[in-house]
Amino acid sequence: MGQSDKLKTLDTVLNGLMRRYKERVPDVGIILNAMVSKDIVSNSDNIENDHIAFRTMGVPNLGVQSFEKIFLHYGYEKRDHYYFEGKKLDAWWYSPPREADPRIFVSELRVNDLSEESQRIIKSYTNEVTSDPVDSLDLDNGEEVDAFLHQPLWRTPTVADYKSLLQESEYAAWVIYNRYYLNHFTISVHNLPDGYNTVAAFNEFLEQNGIRLNTSGGKIKISPDGGLLQSATVAEMINAEFANGEHLQISGSYVEFAERKVLPHFLNIPPAEIQRKHRRDGFEAANADKIFESTYTTQTGR
Repeated sequence: MGQSDKLKTLDTVLNGLMRRYKERVPDVGIILNAMVSKDIVSNSDNIENDHIAFRTMGVPNLGVQSFEKIFLHYGYEKRDHYYFEGKKLDAWWYSPPREADPRIFVSELRVNDLSEESQRIIKSYTNEVTSDPVDSLDLDNGEEVDAFLHQPLWRTPTVADYKSLLQESEYAAWVIYNRYYLNHFTISVHNLPDGYNTVAAFNEFLEQNGIRLNTSGGKIKISPDGGLLQSATVAEMINAEFANGEHLQISGSYVEFAERKVLPHFLNIPPAEIQRKHRRDGFEAANADKIFESTYTTQTGR
């Protein structure tokens, strides 16, 4: 399969992810509709998606080493590694094959760093996956990959197991239920019109429209070099059905917002000619550490 066909397949996968994500996260529709009604954009297709993010379990047959095969196949390139000591996570980001495609950020729980009880709970589920599931996928079939990203990898967890994991690792609890569901997508605010093209201004617009923002580390997370500013909504609560027909309100997904400053050596370029390559790229561990908490009870319970 040629690269152009792979990119068409990638479009199918990305569109499938976004379609289901929008259904699951009402804030997305509220934000996009408000942007159109305010003439910030003519339609939601004109919004640049800075990046999308996924969460994984670091266990045999799963984790980043399995998940990344999907997007590497379509021409993504693995970039920097990040380590989150307090949350016991590793993460990598992947640069896209086309400028219009989102970057991808994939994190992985260091399961073996958790308590024996949490490990036991997690592995009682993930041990059901006895071979790498991506190896049996036809990665050139976009519908098949889209379906895979939204199907269970293990049996539905019990409320008791979910609550037990929540005590030690809210990330673990999120993944045991939500699996590969899109964790968030990210609106690039720097490409929006004046008055909305900074995270600070866009946050005001969001709050005027009733959107709750993640306050961990402040509403605006700023990289030490000042080049990357981010904010995020608080995750939507979903009425989740667990094993044995039990229900519980739990964290679903959220929306993120990013402002990437023009790099110092490109400041003389006319604004109309600025492209993605002229702006601060990559991610910032300290920012991401706080944004992870959009699904944490410290935020959703405010």
